Amino acid sequence: MAYQLQEINRRIQSDVVEFLAECDENYAQRVALAADKILSNLDQSPIVLLSGPSGSGKTTTALKIAEELQRRGVNTHAVAMDNYFKTIHPKTAPRTPEGAIDYESPLCLDMELLDQHFTALTKGEEIIIPKYEFVRQMRNDSRGTPLKLGKNEIAVFEGIHALNDEITTQHPEATKLYISARSNVNDGAVLRFKGTWMRLTRRVVRDYNFRGTDATDTLDMWANVRRGEKLYISPYKNKADIMFDSSFPYEVSVMKHYALPMLQSIPEDNVRRAELIDMVQAFQYFEAIDPALVAKDALLREFIGGGSYQY
Repeated sequence: MAYQLQEINRRIQSDVVEFLAECDENYAQRVALAADKILSNLDQSPIVLLSGPSGSGKTTTALKIAEELQRRGVNTHAVAMDNYFKTIHPKTAPRTPEGAIDYESPLCLDMELLDQHFTALTKGEEIIIPKYEFVRQMRNDSRGTPLKLGKNEIAVFEGIHALNDEITTQHPEATKLYISARSNVNDGAVLRFKGTWMRLTRRVVRDYNFRGTDATDTLDMWANVRRGEKLYISPYKNKADIMFDSSFPYEVSVMKHYALPMLQSIPEDNVRRAELIDMVQAFQYFEAIDPALVAKDALLREFIGGGSYQY
């Protein structure tokens, strides 16, 4: 699927508030379909596995699915699998071909603990969800959160490795979802903004706002992030019971406010300079949208902040 630049700019100029609301409603309908699938499988498993590459909006989607299920009378808990990352030890950490720590590797995730927790929750037993501190790059189990599922309760576990074989082969009965911002923006037949650029833009803004990482560092990590997607995430997407697109027609126009100055500040000697220039130029084609118009519960708030959800 591709959006058309001319239509996006026309809608912004004619009635931007209506445009944003319509896009958010379309996404809400996708969330409702996911809830339908989850409920149809509740007798088999209370566990939902939600996967997708970096910048897909997995966390907000998990929260929205939980809200939709709550509206239908099913108590639901959204759990970020990032909290199951192991504390990184340089001597034992997985490495990229270049020798850097491979933070995208599933070996960074405590698969054994996840397996134990899925089994315990299915049996109605209590678990303690750990807490990973990204700034300190360590797991702090003392800040863990207890969770126990009652009858007709569901736990949605979201993370990049949620559909990894090591998880799904142990728990094939779980409902499996795959989410990614997949749509490009075209100007007629000309590609103006790639779907992968949407995810990179989201990550640049989020990392700066919430993870203490500037745009240069995020861009430097992006090649390994993409490598990790191809090795560890995309090969398992076909295991999903539902696949849907988390991109929004209006998001480039909103992100222009945040990402453009960040990208323009990256030094000219950056190795990804050519792609960076293409992205900066692409933003110029889009009418801007005031971020204040974005709904407080919109998925984009996961990246720009100021939203109603707690992450």
